[in-house]
Amino acid sequence: MAVGEQELHVEIGQRRYPIHIGSQNLNTLGEVLTQTFSASPRKVFILSNPTVADLYLSTAQASIRAAGFEHSDAHVFLMPDGEVYKSLDTFRDIMDCLVAQRLSRDSIIVALGGGVVGDMAGFVAATWQRGVDFVQVPTTLLAQVDSSVGGKTAVNHPGGKNLIGAFHQPSAVLIDIATLNSLPPREFLAGFAEVIKYGIMADADFFTWLETNLSKILERDANALMTAVKRSCEIKAAVVAEDETEQGVRALLNLGHTFGHAIESHTQYTRWLHGEAVAAGMLMATKLAEHCGYVSPADAHRIEQLLIASGYQLQPPQDMTPDIWWSLMARDKKVKAGKIRFILPTAIGSAAIFDQISADQLNAILA
Repeated sequence: MAVGEQELHVEIGQRRYPIHIGSQNLNTLGEVLTQTFSASPRKVFILSNPTVADLYLSTAQASIRAAGFEHSDAHVFLMPDGEVYKSLDTFRDIMDCLVAQRLSRDSIIVALGGGVVGDMAGFVAATWQRGVDFVQVPTTLLAQVDSSVGGKTAVNHPGGKNLIGAFHQPSAVLIDIATLNSLPPREFLAGFAEVIKYGIMADADFFTWLETNLSKILERDANALMTAVKRSCEIKAAVVAEDETEQGVRALLNLGHTFGHAIESHTQYTRWLHGEAVAAGMLMATKLAEHCGYVSPADAHRIEQLLIASGYQLQPPQDMTPDIWWSLMARDKKVKAGKIRFILPTAIGSAAIFDQISADQLNAILA
């Protein structure tokens, strides 16, 4: 274990996998693979993108080779960077590559990158020869605190975000917070929205800590980042352990996402980053909860103030009419029995699922 590294575990029934959190610990990837799998003759296939590969691929490759796993430059696929490429077209290209390289069922897929890379690698791993092992190595804040943990894998469809996917848990997660120093400010802030989400829906003390330590986090203070990432992963791991396939409490992790996914779909995944849309969606969910009397004005004000202080653009696209909102949200994966289910805050540190929101209540917020 690297110096300063902390290890958590996701417990799902009889299954268990580690989350390694540290700084400057990417070079322990080979060690993590050794702890998780037997080495030779297993092949390791790395999925990344050009931006991340320029920064971190050589370190990952060197660590894998040093651990004795079969690997060469041929076992790498660099997908284009951006949410718009989390598509069936890219999925097909990766599958063509796996076929050409004749990767067997005992191969290991490593996701080296942000949420798009992680989601795509997980979906590929879930479907290649009916399922192979994969390891998440998230390099963005959003991926480190959210998408790399829990086994949700998917690609987008023009009709909606993440409509095509599978639940496929990673065998391990390796988080190096030092990679966050290379993120552009906009990408970093997009990831921080998911951190705020955990405080709103699950931990009032953590929310207060975020209010107090906001400047340190935005300055990327290492100790503050370690605390924020670790607590976020603890909350995510606990929720996943209770509800792996989102039949109940796991849906609470979608706070802000019903509105956010609609924004992303409307803008064709090109103008808003996922976390930016979620931030605006969380404010809309909070306003709806306040309007319906589910959360106090005081708590709603604190949520709004933290989002504003963090620097988010919170005004959704002006060309989204109520009809557009309704149409897009009706395609959301949380729709059940024809009813749109909303995840709304009920207090700082608490949220609940509501499926009886009236058209008048929702239109009041959309207006």
